[in-house]
Formats: sequence, C-alpha cells, structure tokens
Amino acid sequence: MPASPLNTSDSILWNFKLLGHHELAGFGGMGEGMAVQVAKDGRRIIWLAHESAPKNFTAVDVSNPRDPKIVVQTDLPESFMRSNSLEITGDIMAVAYQCQKVGQKPAGFELFDISVPENPKSIAFVDRSGPYSRGVHQLWFCDGNYVHMASGAPDFQATHPLDDQCYQIFDVRNPAKPVEAGRWWMPGTREGDDAPPPARHPKPLCDMGFRAHNTNVYPQRPDRCYLGYIDGGMFIMDISDMSRPKPICRWDNSPPYHGFTHTIMPLFDRGLLVVTDESVVDDAADWPKLIWILDGRDETNPVPIATCPLPYDAFKSRGGRFGAHNIHENVPSPHSWISDQIVIGTFFNGGLRAYDISNPYQPKEVATFVPEAPPLAPRGTIQLNDVFVDERGIVYTVDRHVGGLYILEMEF
Repeated sequence: MPASPLNTSDSILWNFKLLGHHELAGFGGMGEGMAVQVAKDGRRIIWLAHESAPKNFTAVDVSNPRDPKIVVQTDLPESFMRSNSLEITGDIMAVAYQCQKVGQKPAGFELFDISVPENPKSIAFVDRSGPYSRGVHQLWFCDGNYVHMASGAPDFQATHPLDDQCYQIFDVRNPAKPVEAGRWWMPGTREGDDAPPPARHPKPLCDMGFRAHNTNVYPQRPDRCYLGYIDGGMFIMDISDMSRPKPICRWDNSPPYHGFTHTIMPLFDRGLLVVTDESVVDDAADWPKLIWILDGRDETNPVPIATCPLPYDAFKSRGGRFGAHNIHENVPSPHSWISDQIVIGTFFNGGLRAYDISNPYQPKEVATFVPEAPPLAPRGTIQLNDVFVDERGIVYTVDRHVGGLYILEMEF
C-alpha cells in the first residue's frame, strides 16, 4: 500500500484505488439512498436516489466496476420533490418522496417491482401528504416485511414547524396494500401531548429540529430500532410491539455540540454503537460534526469513548460543508459488505474516509479519497454525501451536487 497520501491541490487518494466514475448523464446530484441488486440475468445494479428534482432514481450496471453504465433513469413528477432515500429487498424497492413545503403532493413512499431493472413498475404508493407534512425523508426496508421511516403524516401536527417528522412503521408484507403498523415521536413535539415542547437549541446554527432521521433495524435485534433524531440525539427503541414503540435510552451530545444526530449503527458482537452527526452549514460553521464511538454494552446507558479524527484546518475553508454525514451502515443485505472493524464514512468536502476501530478507544484513519471538484460544482468543492460497500468490497460514493458516482477499491 502507499506509504503516504497522493495529494494534488484539490484531491487526495490514499489506500483507495479509483476504478470508475460516472456523471450520470449530467444529473449527478445524489442523495443518501444507495442499494445493490443482482438481477436475474446476473447483472449487478446499484440503485441511487437523487438529492433533488428533476430525477427520481438512477440504476447503474456496475458488473464491471471499471465500466459503469446507466440502466434506467427516471423523473420526478414535480420540481419541488426529492427522492432522498431508497432501499431494496430482493426485487422490490422502496423510495421516499419528500416535498419542499407542507401540503405539497405527492409526498410519501412508493414500492417498485425492479425484477426487470430497465422497467421498474409501481406496486403501491403510500400518501403521507397533508397540511402538516412534507412526506418521507428517509426509509429502511431490509427484511421484506416492514418499512421503517422518518416522515410527516396528515394527522401529525408538530408543536414547531421544524419538528414535522416522526418515526413510522409500515407493514408491507402485502406490498400492494401497505398498512401503518405504529409510530413514535419525541414527547412534546406533537400538538396535544401531555409533555411540554422541548427547549429549542440555540439559534441559528443549532436549532435544526426535534424530528426523526435514520431508522435502522437489524436482524440481530429485530425488536430494536436505532433511531437518529437530529436535535433530539439518538434513541434505542423497543419495537417488540410495533404498534407501541418505546424508548429504552436516549443519548444526546447537544449542547455543547451542534447536534443533528443522523445515523446509529450497532456493532452487536462488540457491544459498540457508531453514531454520526451531519454537517449542515457551509464553511464548517457548525464544526465539529463527528463520527462517535459509543460503548453500548448496557443499552440503557450508552457511553461515548472516542471520535474519528478529522483534519479541520485543511478543509474548513475549502467551500461547502465539511464534517460527518453518513456511513456504510452494514445494511443486512446479501449484497452488502459487513464489518465491525472498519467504518467508512462521507465528510462532504473532506471526501471519503475509512477508520480502523479495532481499538475502539483510538480510531485510526486508514484510507482517504477526496476527488477534485467536479466541473460546475456550486461550492467549488466535492461534497461526498453517501457511501455503500458491496459484498465484494467495492466502494461506491456519490456527490451531493453534480459529481455523480465514484467507484473504488480498498487497498488496506
């Protein structure tokens, strides 16, 4: 492996090998939904959610990672929509739809038959629009039975407009007729709650909303949801009775940190939790946004023991966001790489970074990929938004604005 990073004025390549890049027909602004399907004819397809209109989702044939090819690219019906999140079980894909403002339509989620990747067919659309709802921001669909999601609802009136997403569960065992199975929200965030509204975080940088974000559920503990709640921190939820989810614990780092808890990934065999904050303000104005390592052996009392290091001075003034966002989430799919020793995450203008957490008290960076700014990048930098690693160890990462899809190989 290289002894040190390969640097240019704008890029870093260290212990990753770039295999391929695709600008996605000029629509390279990608969200945080990535999932791999192996089609019936043996082709390996990665499905990608778009950050904003006009495109809905794009499927890319990555059977040869050095020669990616678009299979299909679809459009959203309205310019004010986004399909930020998607997941796949077998040949069924769930796609989240969120609008810019409450009351706009369509907002909700849709199930597709993708058995023929070139011709995705709608199975069902679940409407979550309404006078208080922007629809679904994120969803998790990994067991073929339930969609877990962060969403508004027509009957969920928040006590503050920033708190408009709660945790919802839909039974999709009959994919043609999804049925709501349960929901939970942070007490005080819904009109009519017995609890008072939670105290707001300091404006403007920290008040981002007490609302659900990632809703991860794993087969090792199907009775638990690992729930990111932005300004509310993280919750471990008991969902053994899905009609009545109950919090087991809450861990919150804000204040003094700036919040926006995004993803919680349990490492069951090691008794650890990996938790990310999301950077949401340009020029590192909400620094630090970190990947946290928590001791989760006692699920009623998770304790932070380390963070993954980031070179603040080198990136804070490059332009755009800098700080943590999402990680490869060990998605329980036959086409997902699983590791409890390596964490791979995206950091916007800080690129893609891999950390060895074999000693969880001292995470060590072991690989970095910061591509050059794409042409027409609105912030003048890369803004890597999400990452997925398939079972072959091939790494896929996407740019939030225009850069499209990057395909890499690990060299560590």
